[in-house]
Amino acid sequence: MFVRSLFLVLLALAAAAASAQSSPPVPSGAPPRVVAIDRVIAVVNDEAITQYELDDARRVVVQQLKQQNVQQPAADVLDKQVLERLITERALLQHAKDSGIKVDDTQVERAIQRIAEDNKLTLDGLRQALAREGVAYVRYREDVRSEIVMQRLREREVDARITVSDAEVENYLATIKAQSGGEAEYRLAHILVLVPEQANAEQIEAKRRRAEEALKNIRGGTDFGQVAAGFSDASDALSGGNLGWRPGARLPTVFAETVRGMKAGDVSPVLRSAAGFHIVKLIERRSRNEPALVDQTHVRHILIRVNEITSEAEGKAKIDRLKDRLDGGAKFEDMAKLNSEDASSAKGGDLGWLGPGDTVPVFEETMSKLTLNQVSAPVRTPFGWHLIEVLGRRKQDVSADRERTQAQLAIRQRKSDEAFQDWVRQTRDRAYVEVRLDDR
Repeated sequence: MFVRSLFLVLLALAAAAASAQSSPPVPSGAPPRVVAIDRVIAVVNDEAITQYELDDARRVVVQQLKQQNVQQPAADVLDKQVLERLITERALLQHAKDSGIKVDDTQVERAIQRIAEDNKLTLDGLRQALAREGVAYVRYREDVRSEIVMQRLREREVDARITVSDAEVENYLATIKAQSGGEAEYRLAHILVLVPEQANAEQIEAKRRRAEEALKNIRGGTDFGQVAAGFSDASDALSGGNLGWRPGARLPTVFAETVRGMKAGDVSPVLRSAAGFHIVKLIERRSRNEPALVDQTHVRHILIRVNEITSEAEGKAKIDRLKDRLDGGAKFEDMAKLNSEDASSAKGGDLGWLGPGDTVPVFEETMSKLTLNQVSAPVRTPFGWHLIEVLGRRKQDVSADRERTQAQLAIRQRKSDEAFQDWVRQTRDRAYVEVRLDDR
């Protein structure tokens, strides 16, 4: 630790010397010029987090809190919350880098283009909107890159290991039938006080007291969102702890039964899980009554993935070659078996009957515009490059199938949420962290 600290001191001295050398000389008799140095406030493994980074992140958070009408916590509390978020993010991005996860500029620009389209904006319109919010486009691009990296990291480290058994689906469906009015959805907010993985009894008790203090503030009339911003260690703390709408099966196990017995506006007692202490507020409840009759499309595809092995240009060139061969008379099924890079390749690319929402929007939009037996032009989605062919269309009563699919997706998402939260905590705990926020 001494060597690391000395190294950072030398960096600061070198920066100060460079600033002094690059500044114009102070006129004789004038007071000495004060040179601001970007102070190191934390070290995560071998990377520093600076005061400038904290100030920049805090500015964005304060703006978000204002937009959500959430009163911001005291300045020192907010700084610690924002810094902890930066530390956790830095630890995760370092893990992604060490694992070989990369996102090139083309993928980032495509993601930004989709964000603009989803918000009914042109790319220039998005740039102007960011400028009005005081967000530099270069900074925004890197934030989007980090989000993509985080998603890939989650998919590989957590989602790929999640399984849902038939017994779990049956139990879920049985629970729904036992509930009056069927499955319900819940709009929730929560507070999480994390407990380190190797915490001793004294540390656990200190965390419990912190959670109890948060609950006392809520019951004393302080806004839940404000308390979440000041006390919660969850990634959504600075958005008031908002979890949005969730079906029953996606409720975290620790408070699933508690929430089902609550009324809108109720706040739970402090609840304990392996991750730490939780407080949850039920904002609203609604029943799910979805139509059983849906339009379905029978479709097959060929997928060429774009990833660390295959670049954007290589993927596009390969999908173009396959399209040329199909236009020349090659059989789609044969081409899919030989070239498609997903599980459907064994079935000639057949994805079966798909309904609304079963695929990503750009895939569904392309699929809906095709005539029967027409092969699309190359289509880019977050998964890579596709060629799509529609084999049939129908209206279908999918009550039973959709119930099972929704049950499986809800259970998988709930497991993923819980596993990812634990994995993030473990990754954060394994990182070497030296905090210097209070050093003056």
